[in-house]
Amino acid sequence: MTRLSVNVNKIAWLRNARGGSRPDLVASCATILRAGAHGITVHPRPDQRHIVPDDVTRIHEFLTDHPDIEFNIEGNPNAGKADNGYPGFTTLIETTRPHQCTLVPDSEDQLTSDHGWDLKDERTFQSAAAHVRRYQDLGVRTSLFLDPDLNQVKRASELGADRIELYTGPWVDTTEDFGLDSDIANERLAAYKAAADRAIELGLGVNAGHDLNQSNVAKFCAIADIAEVSIGHALVSDALDDGLSTTVKRYLAALDR
Repeated sequence: MTRLSVNVNKIAWLRNARGGSRPDLVASCATILRAGAHGITVHPRPDQRHIVPDDVTRIHEFLTDHPDIEFNIEGNPNAGKADNGYPGFTTLIETTRPHQCTLVPDSEDQLTSDHGWDLKDERTFQSAAAHVRRYQDLGVRTSLFLDPDLNQVKRASELGADRIELYTGPWVDTTEDFGLDSDIANERLAAYKAAADRAIELGLGVNAGHDLNQSNVAKFCAIADIAEVSIGHALVSDALDDGLSTTVKRYLAALDR
């Protein structure tokens, strides 16, 4: 069964909108774990729009009592120290040593992650390889956020990554425009299957994420042996209607299918 890691960025964003400590992020993580989720994901950005460095530390400390629960930190490894107190992505990895870090090539002004790495660019390839080695030396599994491109998958393997995370946003957009079972959506999904199959052939684990929801996650995860999905925005949105615990259980039931 594909493992579910819940991205709690939007819970932190709601707290930050008002200030103070509600909703309490650690209490929300506890609810998520009681409902059966397998991991917690955070994506701390330098502008601290949602997850802040203290959140990363608090969740890390909370999860020390849950050794079977994966902690996944996403972000751009090139994001350095900022004047607002952001310590830099690498510092966060070094101080918390999560089970997994997912390297994402997002810029500081992006609303959300919207593309994978271009590892065909030699400078980008060498930089990513250096970051991967550094984090692996800390004992952290390292995954690269990728578009479903066979050449990019091959390059990810060549630089020594442990996993890739397929950026699923374009497929989800197609399903919403034309229908989940439309020919054009299935054609696009075939490209993801080819990328996942190639990654597995090369010894890479395959994760997936972005815009996956209760309606589409089962179909996507049926394409190959998807190790993990990271879901945040859709899950938290659903939780406004059905409650956080019930929603997590429904996503787990969808993955079980």
